[in-house]
Amino acid sequence: MIVGLKKEAIKINQKRAVRILFLEENDKRVKKAIEIIKKEDIAVPFIVKGNNIQEKLSKAKSLLHSGVANALITGATHSTKDTLYLAFDFVRKDVKRISGSFLMISKNEHKSFLFTDCAVQPNPDSEQLAEIARLSAETYHFLIKKEPKLAMLSYSTKGSGKGASAENVQQACKLIKKKYPRLMFDGEMQLDAAIEKTIAKSKGAKPFDYNVLVFPCLDAGNIGYKLVERFGNYHAIGPILQGLTKPINDLSRGCSVEDIVNLAAITVLQVNDSRK
Repeated sequence: MIVGLKKEAIKINQKRAVRILFLEENDKRVKKAIEIIKKEDIAVPFIVKGNNIQEKLSKAKSLLHSGVANALITGATHSTKDTLYLAFDFVRKDVKRISGSFLMISKNEHKSFLFTDCAVQPNPDSEQLAEIARLSAETYHFLIKKEPKLAMLSYSTKGSGKGASAENVQQACKLIKKKYPRLMFDGEMQLDAAIEKTIAKSKGAKPFDYNVLVFPCLDAGNIGYKLVERFGNYHAIGPILQGLTKPINDLSRGCSVEDIVNLAAITVLQVNDSRK
């Protein structure tokens, strides 16, 4: 369990009882996670009952719209598309398309990154990439309380490679500069330039301490976060769905009990941020 996130979630829940819906009561991982969430006072979990996932999602939608519930976590036993079907009903007015990020925290909790989009948009165009960057900066800021510094990833750094994908990222960078001038970012850049300042300098990129990595497509993002999680000794918490009026978060079907509890803590922080 991520200690810092849990402590903050407990403080929030003790002040304003955050009610989170769960749909998969028969899954052993979900059942155990709910026990921990209750025992440690991270949130107030509720089980939505029904004959099938569609019926449960319909009930959850009503509970979220009415304000009876504050958030939803689901996906341990069904696909992301089912979760997205519900999420589309809660898209913010200033958002064209939702996206999904993963909070990556080292096992010693000394380093953190946000990887995006790793869950929703398969092949975002330049406008969608720019919006993903903006939403991910918001997510990182309210979760970690640090200034987001975004690396727009590609197989090319500052024009070193040619091709449609690199050009798409280049165009996204132009849009970010125009539409979101306050964002601290650079790109297009290769991953090594994003994590090593000396390499960034040698390739003509800004040598920031990047903490938000924006991947050019879903293939790269999904594979990337799983590589870091499995081989890099990092916790991967998410997908955290971005651009919604109510927190609705998806679980990987390979999730652990710890993953569910961690996502519940993040969901509490999202509820608190949306109330502000």
